Amino acid sequence: MASSDMQDVKRRIRSVTSMEHITNAMKLVSAAKLRKAKAIYENTDENFQYITHSIEEIFNNADEVPRQYLQGSRQIKTTCYIIITGSRGLCGAFNSNVIREAETQMAKDQEEPLLITIGSKGRDYFAKKGCHIYKEYTDPPESIPFLVTQEMSRPIIDMYNEEKIDQIVLIYNSYLSQLEHEVSVKTLLPFAVEQDPDIIRYHKEVEYEPSVEDVFNYLVPKYVEITLYGAIVESATCEHAARRMAMENATDNAREMLDSLSLYYNRARQAAITNEIIEIVSGSEAQK
Repeated sequence: MASSDMQDVKRRIRSVTSMEHITNAMKLVSAAKLRKAKAIYENTDENFQYITHSIEEIFNNADEVPRQYLQGSRQIKTTCYIIITGSRGLCGAFNSNVIREAETQMAKDQEEPLLITIGSKGRDYFAKKGCHIYKEYTDPPESIPFLVTQEMSRPIIDMYNEEKIDQIVLIYNSYLSQLEHEVSVKTLLPFAVEQDPDIIRYHKEVEYEPSVEDVFNYLVPKYVEITLYGAIVESATCEHAARRMAMENATDNAREMLDSLSLYYNRARQAAITNEIIEIVSGSEAQK
């Protein structure tokens, strides 16, 4: 091997070594963020599950749920999609899976949908596609507090009540484990009550004060706010898990490449040394 080729291999080894240090550091940072996000998710998930289950229980046991909130109350023409992605890359297929599912759902719509994007990756993609983005929130999901979630929800519910939109659909990554997550599609409005076998139905009369309409006008926004915030927390946990896994795979690939390059370089250097020894011996024998 020529000396210039040897220098190229050495430069490549230095470059891959630097990359391995970077990806390993990013893996450690993502692992620390994942532990923090997972703790928040686990602490809040049980409470959110209890609250949302209680609200769904009321929906399933009420005989006078306002018809506007029930599935089948209106023809679905315009749908509002709340799409939760990340604001950074280097996390494998985390963002692309959500975007792909959103496009699949949007392809079924009769009219142009209205989008609310959380995370800059989804915003950037759908803005380039020329989609109607009603609101955009580019902050990373883990930095969005519950109060901001309330501000997000109010105009969406108002548009639903005013029949400017006919359906509200939430698309995000749901957490299964540190190694696995999947895209979830959840319809926030209208509700499909009496279809969940896990919801207990009580055979007794329930009275609402001051009125059924007032109670549900209070409960519906709370249900949407809580469900949306829970999805944001869950999506942030999935993002850190996906980035940690992606950086771990990148670090392992870099180390495998270093092993191959080092083996190739050492063999080439040994071959060059052997050739030099042969030339020296041949020259000394020729002088005899």
